[in-house]
Amino acid sequence: MRQIARLGGAGVWRVAPRSVCRRCEMSSVALPTTSIARETRGEPNRWLVTAAVSFGSLMGAIDASIVNVALPHMRGSLGTTVEEIAWVSTGYMLATVVIMPMTAFLGALFGQRQLYLGAFVTFLVGSAFCGMARTLPVMILWRVVQGFGAGALQPTTQAILRQTFPVKEQAMAMAIYAMGVMIGPAVGPTLGGWLVDNASWPWIFYINLPVGAVGLFMVVRYVHEPEDIRAQNRVRAERQRANLDWLGIGLLSAGLVMLQYVLEEGQRDDWFESRTITALAFGAIASLVLLVLRELTAPAPVVNLRLFRDEVFTTGTIIGGVTNAMLMASMFLLPLFMQELLGFTGTQAGLALMPRVLAMIVLSPIVGKLYDRVPARFLVGAGALFLFFGSWQMRVFTLNTSSSDVGMALVFQGAGFAFLFVPLTTIAIAGVPRALLADATGLNSLFRQIGGSIGIAIFTTLLTRFSVEARAAVSAHVDATRPEVFERIAAMQHALMARGLDAHAAREGALRMLDGLVTQQAMVITFERLFELAAVTFLVVLPALVLLRPSATGAPKAEVHAD
Repeated sequence: MRQIARLGGAGVWRVAPRSVCRRCEMSSVALPTTSIARETRGEPNRWLVTAAVSFGSLMGAIDASIVNVALPHMRGSLGTTVEEIAWVSTGYMLATVVIMPMTAFLGALFGQRQLYLGAFVTFLVGSAFCGMARTLPVMILWRVVQGFGAGALQPTTQAILRQTFPVKEQAMAMAIYAMGVMIGPAVGPTLGGWLVDNASWPWIFYINLPVGAVGLFMVVRYVHEPEDIRAQNRVRAERQRANLDWLGIGLLSAGLVMLQYVLEEGQRDDWFESRTITALAFGAIASLVLLVLRELTAPAPVVNLRLFRDEVFTTGTIIGGVTNAMLMASMFLLPLFMQELLGFTGTQAGLALMPRVLAMIVLSPIVGKLYDRVPARFLVGAGALFLFFGSWQMRVFTLNTSSSDVGMALVFQGAGFAFLFVPLTTIAIAGVPRALLADATGLNSLFRQIGGSIGIAIFTTLLTRFSVEARAAVSAHVDATRPEVFERIAAMQHALMARGLDAHAAREGALRMLDGLVTQQAMVITFERLFELAAVTFLVVLPALVLLRPSATGAPKAEVHAD
């Protein structure tokens, strides 16, 4: 009875005594007693592998946001209502969320490299047919297909990078992965606005094809699944085929689809005032509770929930979901503020956000280098503080705020993104056995995605409610009997009469202008409150950092039992 243990870099193995391997009761993977052969093709070039798999994750992240800019143009072309066209985004997100936690299950059945290639091809085929779609049902269908591909790309990319890089370089690998995942939503609206302004909306999909072709070539040429992972997946696949978890797949799909629908459409339907939202919310809770019970007893579960026995994985994943909720809410609020109140175009707003992107690009590799020298909890704490300062600066934004005023706050936010994302994605999976990396990255990606949806849903609801409260508060001080208000109305009325309006029409116009000013000032107050709330929420993360214990963040152990 012997065990096989991994030492140091990828692909280096030795035969170890039985006492080496007791960690991974989470894994039910068993290997034959035969030794694991090294790759005959030689050590892969890690940076070429990184470049190859980064294409897919970056394109998937961009496509999650690029469509939003083009929706008004698509609505006119497809002849739909505002509510109907929203399904172009909703369908994509539903498919993305459903597939993420199943990537390890599918990777074991078909092979991790084959899953990545299949997901990439699925994404590109969906992109091509989305560009050609001329009816709403066809567009939604292919956006769902595109979402399935994009949802599988992110966790599979993360797993491939973690299996390719040795322990001491994995933080740098996660820094590169972070740049793709976080830069995508930041540049998507700018790129989409430029394409719509200078070409037409189908090009937001067609542009994926030439870029994707290069990415596919690089994956085929440079990405190869390690022999140890293939061997473990073969054993796991046999067990899955013999005990295919159809019930788990059904509960997972139903629960996540209903949950994501509630988060996407809840605000539009006034949340629990809608019977549909209420029913789906209860359905989601029931399905996910049953899923937990099923997966903890299934012979070959579709989702490995036993990973949550690892305290560091659980803490890192939850903190990642919470912080991503605030990050996505911030990325949603600031462009809206600039376009609705400062009068920026979509392209101008995108360019104004570039300091955040540049800060992330510069600092992510630096954070990757610091990871081996500075405890991860300190880096995450620094990220939370940077985001606090950035959001706190936004609370004083006014109608006179310029792009340069926005820039400094965004530099702090970009620094916060880098200091949070890189160590969190690294430390959360640091203690996960090599054979279970795909399971861990799927769950980690799912929690970040759901967290982002929750953050946007909460702040969208608060935006509506705070604006009503702020308008009522401002209106209480705008009384026509007050001298300063009377003088303001009279001045606007005289200005309109000077342009040719009669006295009655000029007074009506002055009152409408005053009402518009009240609404505008109420929205400024609303955004100030939201930015302040986001800032304070980042500080909530700090107490949880004590659970990211340095003693539990050593080199990942990849031992698996061999009977």
